[in-house]
Amino acid sequence: MIEKLTAVLPDLAPWRSSRDFRLLWAQGLVTYLGSVMALIALPLQIKELTGSPLAVGAMGAVELVPLVVFGLYGGALADAVDRRKVIVLTEAGLGLLAVVLLLNALLPHPMLWPLYVVAAGVAALAGLQRPALDSLLARIVPHDQLAAAAALNALRWQAGAIGGPALAGLVVAYAGNVPAYATTVVCFLASVLMCRRLSPVPPVEHAAKPSLRGIAEGARYAWSRPVLLGTYAVDLAAMFFAFPNTIFPFLADELDADWSLGLMYSAGAVGSLLLSLTSGWVSRTQRHGLLVVFGAAGWGLAMAAAGWTSNVWLVLACLGLAGAGDMLSGLGRSTIWNQTIPDRLRGRLAGIEVLSYSVGPQLGQVRAGVMAGWTGARPAIWTGGLACVAAVGLLTAALPKLVSYDARTDEDARRRAEESAGSTPDREDTGTAPGREEAGVDR
Repeated sequence: MIEKLTAVLPDLAPWRSSRDFRLLWAQGLVTYLGSVMALIALPLQIKELTGSPLAVGAMGAVELVPLVVFGLYGGALADAVDRRKVIVLTEAGLGLLAVVLLLNALLPHPMLWPLYVVAAGVAALAGLQRPALDSLLARIVPHDQLAAAAALNALRWQAGAIGGPALAGLVVAYAGNVPAYATTVVCFLASVLMCRRLSPVPPVEHAAKPSLRGIAEGARYAWSRPVLLGTYAVDLAAMFFAFPNTIFPFLADELDADWSLGLMYSAGAVGSLLLSLTSGWVSRTQRHGLLVVFGAAGWGLAMAAAGWTSNVWLVLACLGLAGAGDMLSGLGRSTIWNQTIPDRLRGRLAGIEVLSYSVGPQLGQVRAGVMAGWTGARPAIWTGGLACVAAVGLLTAALPKLVSYDARTDEDARRRAEESAGSTPDREDTGTAPGREEAGVDR
């Protein structure tokens, strides 16, 4: 019985083998607990100042360009400099932006424009930081523990996402924005101190300086790998069509359940947590492309159901199922990226991943806000969910190699495993391998 239970519980091997992983895990939890306070307070403050779904959805438009530009540059930067320095400096910058939110909230009449300026600044710094964080995992965790590390990172996020939004909703509702923003400032200060304790992560030998040519090299590599292209495209489609978090305040109004706002933000994390707590099987799974596809389709179906029902408890249950689907897809994407991408390109590929992981939700906020202004929150959610399922089906048909991906037979995955064991050098300079035809997009 104990053996069966151990088989499904999370694999703790990365915690035991890597001090830096433990430190980064704790830092991420503190950062999330602080940033989620601002995540809840910021759109709610815009709603209070304007009363407009479009004004809230406009946050996505404001954040879009900084995410694209700085995300791509951040990827090139992560391959060229010490990734720890990038993380420390950007984390400090995010803390300073939290101070701006706090000072604005302390004014007798808080201003609207600083909220959009801070949103754009957060997007820029997050774009710079995310590639360095994502590309760090494969340097501090053994290759055979990457799937387990992805599951533990997900568990960390869920620990903050469940308690954080519910707590933030209560803090904002009963104490106001000032305590929420003050908590964010304190958490980022603690995070910076922890990041400074990480070991240096210097770039590979002869790393090129950040440049447009380097960014283009990473884009060509991603385009030549149908499996990677599929992970980006599926995630981008799922987030664009079915990411309605921005309009949750209006959904709570339509359901006459203002008390449920914090629960709506945390429900997805509950579903993700339940999946992660039984994620021991992920370490033994080899068909990670199937996780990406089924997880994204499940996310869309659950969101469609959440928008269709008028019972607030059923809405929360559907959001929980959506979170489980998103987590399943996320585990597949993270594992494929870390198993197949060479270290010299990890930063730049992580920069491209920022476009799918972050730009998708920003565009999704705009889509949801605009449509909610026309039709109401519920139709905006259920139509987006159905569109997500249709998009995932079309992408699966267009990129079949994503579905057939197997870590035991995929050439890139096998080569990375050999390099991790120190048995072969990196031979990815041209994007081809001996005995293999020039890679192209599988249509």
